[in-house]
Amino acid sequence: MIQRRTAIIALTASLFAATIGLAQEPKGSGTVVLRAARVIDGRGGEPIAPGVVVVTEEKIVAVGKADAVTIPKGATVIDLGDATLLPGFIDCHTHIIGRQLGDPAIETSEVKDYDSFGAILGVMNARKTLMAGFTTIRNVGAGNFDDMALRKAVNEGRIAGPRMRNAGHGIGITGGHADTNQFKPGLVDGTIKTGIANGPEECRAAVRYQVKYGADVIKVVATGGVLSEGDGVGTTQYTLEEMKALVDESKKLDRKVAAHAHGTEGIKIAIEAGVSSIEHGSFLDEEGAKLMVKKGTYMVPTLSAGEGVEKAALTGVLKGDRAEKAKAAANGMRKAIKLAVANKVPIALGTDAGVIPHGKNGREFFLMTDWGGMAPMEAIVAGTKSAADLLGWGEKVGTLEVGKLADVVAVPGDPLKDIHAMESPVFVMKNGIIYKGQGAVSP
Repeated sequence: MIQRRTAIIALTASLFAATIGLAQEPKGSGTVVLRAARVIDGRGGEPIAPGVVVVTEEKIVAVGKADAVTIPKGATVIDLGDATLLPGFIDCHTHIIGRQLGDPAIETSEVKDYDSFGAILGVMNARKTLMAGFTTIRNVGAGNFDDMALRKAVNEGRIAGPRMRNAGHGIGITGGHADTNQFKPGLVDGTIKTGIANGPEECRAAVRYQVKYGADVIKVVATGGVLSEGDGVGTTQYTLEEMKALVDESKKLDRKVAAHAHGTEGIKIAIEAGVSSIEHGSFLDEEGAKLMVKKGTYMVPTLSAGEGVEKAALTGVLKGDRAEKAKAAANGMRKAIKLAVANKVPIALGTDAGVIPHGKNGREFFLMTDWGGMAPMEAIVAGTKSAADLLGWGEKVGTLEVGKLADVVAVPGDPLKDIHAMESPVFVMKNGIIYKGQGAVSP
């Protein structure tokens, strides 16, 4: 066992030595065989028990029952015992850059923090996210294009973090949820460069600017929000004309659009405009749910954020209007997720991490079962296959299948019996590299 572990560490260490500084994503080396009591492949079928996943370099080369898979000669074998192997988890709604809710300095961070400070915090946040089993994320809003800088550092193997889809700045109206309000005039006035756009032409220009600097998804703010000052949580912010201009420009540039939308009317405007996903959806109604099904629009419910802001309101972290908005949104989310599930709206996991602590993303699996009534397997698919499909990466991640990238997570026991197991992964592999568990090394 000592010799085997030494071989794994030497193999992974040599990988990092060889790839650090190169403009390509680090990948595994050699062949590793992962054994566990069961495998859940992310497609919604029955678990494979006992199961094996075979990885060569950065790709999955075999998945199946332990007695039906041939073990390649010279392979490193890792037996995880009474655990479940799953595809790497995917969080479709994160804010990995900067301070998180509850940080005493968050209220003035935009005018007091150095521009590079948020990106530095992002390094720590990225590692926590990866160690929580989330090998892929979509980051839907960051200042200064810090999310692009973080992604570059991850992809070059300089830091440990998840695979990233990024939005750059979220796009919204002057004085709305994407803006920074209630400072003196002129202090933090936004422009299309920072995502503040009014009217169809500015909306188009803002999309083009985000894409120019690396955005591969566009985030639009369709309604008010909980944590912003001076706007109602459900208030409609963009008109259908403005929203259609933004979505049309995004589609022309081959980008999907994620719409922050709490309010009922704003949700419907965003769906009619052709967005790919509704983020939060707190006050979704029956008509909106049916429209989502008709249009194939995903729901990213961010129940963790609802729970988080409700707790912040009840403990005094949020006060006044924001506390009231938080309680209303959380109450709405409990109803909206049930409505979405009942109407068979496509659902992809998202947490709004940053509102909740990074690294606690796995609790969303439990909340989807607890608040939404989803079966554990449905919640798992929402955080693997469905999330990958929403991101446009279904061909390479989201399921344990031959030919896909070797993003593999193991959790203790059986998550179909105790969904809380998804909160405590014991093994994390991304792109064939072991970051947590037997054989892991720090880059």
